Amino acid sequence: MRRAWWVCLLVGLAGCQGVPSSLPVAEPPPDAACQWPVDADTPPTTLPRVVAALEDQDFLVRHTAVDLGLVSAERAKRTIYHNAVDPGPRLGGFVVGGSGGRVASGVVLGMGVGYASVDEEATEVERVSAVVGPERVQVTRDYRLFDWRGAMRESRTASDAAFCRRLRLAIRRQPAEAAP
Repeated sequence: MRRAWWVCLLVGLAGCQGVPSSLPVAEPPPDAACQWPVDADTPPTTLPRVVAALEDQDFLVRHTAVDLGLVSAERAKRTIYHNAVDPGPRLGGFVVGGSGGRVASGVVLGMGVGYASVDEEATEVERVSAVVGPERVQVTRDYRLFDWRGAMRESRTASDAAFCRRLRLAIRRQPAEAAP
């Protein structure tokens, strides 16, 4: 009888776990400027030209899938994280210390003074994925901020019109590939 109650309890608790009613969606959604027809530019947008444009903007290409027309790239830079919550001195502080001991020939004393600063350095990581399909080009970008400890402090989609226009202009400026 006791086993039956445990089984009923476990079955009841298993029913409490549910699945979400919808899948996660990027907030905010990518801007309309982050999609354009492949043939809208002269010469047309191609995967090698997208790779070259990203590399010109200091992105490091991490992955390409030629059969899918996909390129993924990222760039990272050091910055200051102004919203750091860290107990202790922000600008730095002086440390005074000393030690002493006795040796066979007498007493030895030591003294030291130091200065340490606690900075609020952080790392911004920007990731871009571009898909050059048979008819359309689609670009997505996300942004993440990591504090000096490596903890993620901010994460958001960053597929805004200004970035996509700059990338599209950089792709247009790339030379056309030579015909084989």
